[in-house]
Amino acid sequence: SCVETKSAILRQAQDERVGVVTLLLTSAVLQIMQDAAVRAILPRYQSLAAHEIDAKAANDVVTIADKEAELILAEGLAKLLPEAAIVGEEAAHAEPALLERLGDALCWIVDPIDGTNNFAAGNPPFGIMVALAEAGETIAGWIYDPLSGRLCHAHRGGGAWVGEERIAVRSTGANPPVAAISLVFMDPARRAAMKARIAPHYALVDIPRCAAEQYPRLVLGINDISIFERTLAWDHAAGVLFVNEAGGKAARPDGRAYRVDEAHLPGLIGAASEVLWEGLARHFAKI
Repeated sequence: SCVETKSAILRQAQDERVGVVTLLLTSAVLQIMQDAAVRAILPRYQSLAAHEIDAKAANDVVTIADKEAELILAEGLAKLLPEAAIVGEEAAHAEPALLERLGDALCWIVDPIDGTNNFAAGNPPFGIMVALAEAGETIAGWIYDPLSGRLCHAHRGGGAWVGEERIAVRSTGANPPVAAISLVFMDPARRAAMKARIAPHYALVDIPRCAAEQYPRLVLGINDISIFERTLAWDHAAGVLFVNEAGGKAARPDGRAYRVDEAHLPGLIGAASEVLWEGLARHFAKI
């Protein structure tokens, strides 16, 4: 219809505008992430003192490096887009009311160290994740690995990139498909159901306990599917966009798009293709 055609044209124009802006931002965002890594993260890797690690919740710790890196990231991002809200993982933990800003007209979403448990133990992987959302929808995302220097990034309608190379998702080609299923935050009954109804259909591999690594694995032919129970915005905003822009599919189990202002809802499926996603969603629906 004419209305649908007009809507599609407007969305294309919007995506092109977003694309230009976020491509210009990428170099600046990378510099800010590198600054946080050099000043706050890497100097403390494998050298944290016991008093520099605190338990934040069950299966969840925070370190002095997380807190210092978030301050550096927030300061730098605020200079790039002063009009945008900033919701960082550690700031939101201290002030939960900040979560209400996730639906703002523009909002930076910051995970200063994703995979903190690994980092605190002196092990890889871990990474920095930054996303930019517009009215609850992610329009750009950056995932940086401080150890390797790899930057995965994407902007809405503009594709997915590793460094300066545009990338298309590829599956492992394995049969059965390779699955990394996060059971950490599931209750015992749900964990048992997952093992009984989904696990038998896939070749299970260990999760990296790091979304900054898990999402690239879905795109780079290392894993085929992933299930996440906890879907906090700082863990998933950048990764979901990266997978979708690369040609894979990451969405709620019922097919709805992931929104950062609905990050309190459980359940998210990521897959290297639409077919793989649909197959897992059918199994998931039986739980």
